[in-house]
Amino acid sequence: MPLLDRFADFSPFTSIFMNVVDVLLVWFVIYKILTIIKGTKAVQLLKGIFVIVIARIATEFFGLDTLQQMLEQVIRWGFLAIIIIFQPELRRALEQLGRGRLFARSMLQEEAERERLLTAMSKSVSYMAKRRIGALISIERETGLSDYIETGIPLDSVVTSELLINIFIPNAPLHDGAVIIEKSRIAAAGCYLPLSESALISKELGTRHRAAIGLSEVTDAVVIVVSEETGAISIAADSELDRDLSMEDFEARLRKVWFGDSSEQTVSSKWKWGWRKNG
Repeated sequence: MPLLDRFADFSPFTSIFMNVVDVLLVWFVIYKILTIIKGTKAVQLLKGIFVIVIARIATEFFGLDTLQQMLEQVIRWGFLAIIIIFQPELRRALEQLGRGRLFARSMLQEEAERERLLTAMSKSVSYMAKRRIGALISIERETGLSDYIETGIPLDSVVTSELLINIFIPNAPLHDGAVIIEKSRIAAAGCYLPLSESALISKELGTRHRAAIGLSEVTDAVVIVVSEETGAISIAADSELDRDLSMEDFEARLRKVWFGDSSEQTVSSKWKWGWRKNG
């Protein structure tokens, strides 16, 4: 039995290898779960759960018995609460698993999708800016925009330049309000966004710009504005508004704030900053 003896000699190495594979698989599953819930309210809820766990450890360390018992009850019943609260995310994950799409997406596909979205956005914004068609487009990032999506008309459509242009054509049924893009799809149109109440905003800016700044104050969304009066293009992100962008600057700025890609050419220093959080 020389072959079995040889395997027996390598058993410690085999055990270490399997342990490494086991850990890598667990981390991969966790990564895919985080990918599924990214951009939903589940992210905020996970942060809340993390705070509760840290608080539970702290109560034991400092000997806070009453608070410790309360947190133990919260954690004990938390599993059932998680199933109820995360029901949409769990259902979406099971649907993707059933369709075999959970692990199918490659880096090349993601890059191609990014370029398609950027092209569609650039074409539509360029068309509307030249014709002074007012537009307000919000792009979801980490923070979910479900509360604002519910105020509009649900579409769940593929992002195309033709559809975006048609939505904002004057006197069209959905041209008032904002379009919200969620997970690379147009989730809804005609949505209401919160208006900023900051006194630092220039008086020449209208409702669309105030709504763009207002949403960027309370979420991490990227908001694109096309002025109906001047055709100027602006981007609001992280409580800042970049005004009067050229198409070249618009594309570079959008790529950076949407996808975090700073490898593109440096944006022109001729941006006109209309407002900043710090004044």
